[in-house]
Amino acid sequence: MLKLFIKSEHQQLWIDKLYKREALFRSKSAEIDRFSTFPKENFEELIRIGYNCATLPQSYGGHGLKVYDMVLLQEILASFDSNTALSIGWNQGVVGDLYENKLWNDTQLTIFADELLNGAIVNRAVSEAQTGSPTRGGKPGTNAIKQGDSWVINGHKIFTTASPVLTHFLVGAWIEAKQQVGFFLIPRDIEGLSIEETWDVMSMRGTGSHDLVLENVIVKETSLVELPDKGAGSKFNGWLLHIPACYLGIAQATRNYAVSFANEYSPNSLKGPISQLPHIQQHIGEIDLELIRARHLIYSVAEMYDDVSRRVNLTNELGVVKHTITNAAITIVDKAMRIVGAKSLQNSNPLQ
Repeated sequence: MLKLFIKSEHQQLWIDKLYKREALFRSKSAEIDRFSTFPKENFEELIRIGYNCATLPQSYGGHGLKVYDMVLLQEILASFDSNTALSIGWNQGVVGDLYENKLWNDTQLTIFADELLNGAIVNRAVSEAQTGSPTRGGKPGTNAIKQGDSWVINGHKIFTTASPVLTHFLVGAWIEAKQQVGFFLIPRDIEGLSIEETWDVMSMRGTGSHDLVLENVIVKETSLVELPDKGAGSKFNGWLLHIPACYLGIAQATRNYAVSFANEYSPNSLKGPISQLPHIQQHIGEIDLELIRARHLIYSVAEMYDDVSRRVNLTNELGVVKHTITNAAITIVDKAMRIVGAKSLQNSNPLQ
């Protein structure tokens, strides 16, 4: 199905790079999930091929991938290992958004581009236990106080995805003097910053989404890199499509496994594999229906976002994409498990 959406040699080049690492990434996926270990080796490999700089514009030394390109590659990567894809996806999305929208001044962007080219990984640290989803605009408990030419930051962030390998944290903090949230770029090795390993969940166990703890962290005045315009309201951020792209990749991998199982599993009650049974064929057909519908939606919206002249016509499409693909992926996994049956719940089975 995906061949329909490859539009350039540049995309194919990156796809080939990922497929060369497919066996490596797949081989570690079960262990990562079972033991809740972070895929550091996968990240080292992705950094080695410059994937952390994929969405950095060419004018800053990066590869200049757009949202459509990112969705394509993230879907493929997620079909190999979802933990790796979701984790690196946040870096891809943050970098793409920063440089497309010039959220920092050019000196800051140039300096950070050099960091990325030398292997940096970044993610925003926004979520807190008391505020819930940051999209709802709760006032963060993390605060920044100006002292001379420095800022002193204290706070506790949750869901800091990829925390084991992040070299930089883009931390949202409340600035009382300005009565607004500001974002501070904080390097990992600074005094007072620590990672509290709290991530213990049922799924996406290998994303390392631990807590970020900041205790009297002192940063330079220039570390305040963003002061979002309070009057601007929300803006479209197509780079967040890396999330549904990941779920779409999971759904595709689920479909592939279920079809393979149906073609190979032959109980002695049948004269052939279960793929010949009408209800199995119906499940597979319904799975493909969901995939086709979801894939055309996400790629058409990504393409529209990349075309600045058409982007102005977007309304709720980005939210619709996430809603549609999330629910499609749930449906696909459910149907795949019905095809495979009780075996799908075994720890050794990827569907579990």
